[in-house]
Amino acid sequence: MSETPGDPSSTAARAPGPAANELVLRIGSGLVLAVVAGGLVYAGGPAFAVFVAAIGGLTSLEWSRIVRGPGFDAGLGIQIVAVAVASALAAAGLAALGLSALAVGTILTGLLCFSSRPLLSAEGVIYAGLPAVALIWLRDDPGFGLQAVLFILVSVVATDVLAFVCGRLIGGPKLAPAISPNKTWSGFLGGISAAGLAGAAFAAAIGADPVRLGLAGLVLGIVSQIGDLTESALKRSFGVKDSGTLIPGHGGIMDRIDGLVFAAAAAGFVALAINPHSPARALLFGG
Repeated sequence: MSETPGDPSSTAARAPGPAANELVLRIGSGLVLAVVAGGLVYAGGPAFAVFVAAIGGLTSLEWSRIVRGPGFDAGLGIQIVAVAVASALAAAGLAALGLSALAVGTILTGLLCFSSRPLLSAEGVIYAGLPAVALIWLRDDPGFGLQAVLFILVSVVATDVLAFVCGRLIGGPKLAPAISPNKTWSGFLGGISAAGLAGAAFAAAIGADPVRLGLAGLVLGIVSQIGDLTESALKRSFGVKDSGTLIPGHGGIMDRIDGLVFAAAAAGFVALAINPHSPARALLFGG
């Protein structure tokens, strides 16, 4: 049967639904973010440090909004300053002093927010600042800084993408229904498996040990999923769906970097434990 011009039923059949529109928006904004972030990771130096510090500042804003509500208070001001100073010190080759700045900021934020969830307020400084210092510190390693940061990003992205795909296509038992009703065990296992395979492939590309980086990617995938669940638990405890509305189709900054926050911090600790004088090489090659 031919369509009648102006027939509402035929127009509705051709028009994309809200879900399709949201998916297109999500993919488009995701690609823009990937291009911008990828370019700055490649550039390194001050440009990357400023970018990471800016992300840390926006994360601080969203954390404060979730924990203490909208508005600017002294605790938020201290948190933003602490993250900015820590990032600047890390970029200047003084990552240890950057961690000290975060420690001071954590204590001051907790004291200034003593009457309004002091522990959670103080934890926000660590949440926003620790991965910032770790990423800048690793990227500034002249030997393998770019490769180290790319390895972390590849592991986290592989986890996110395959967790989403496997969860949608396979489904099955829920991973943590009380925290995040949409996450499944199939998504979790698919995500961390993808991170392991991505780590092994990345190792082959840079001449590292595929078994070592495959296992490292697997661990980062697990840590990334823990970060995702942690942010979901925080939002659920305060009745918040998204951390913000900054990124079309994605929500806020925290909604996009929840896995990266934990993965970057974990990678930084591993590199510090192996060889603090050459952290990127330590992370990738073990020494």
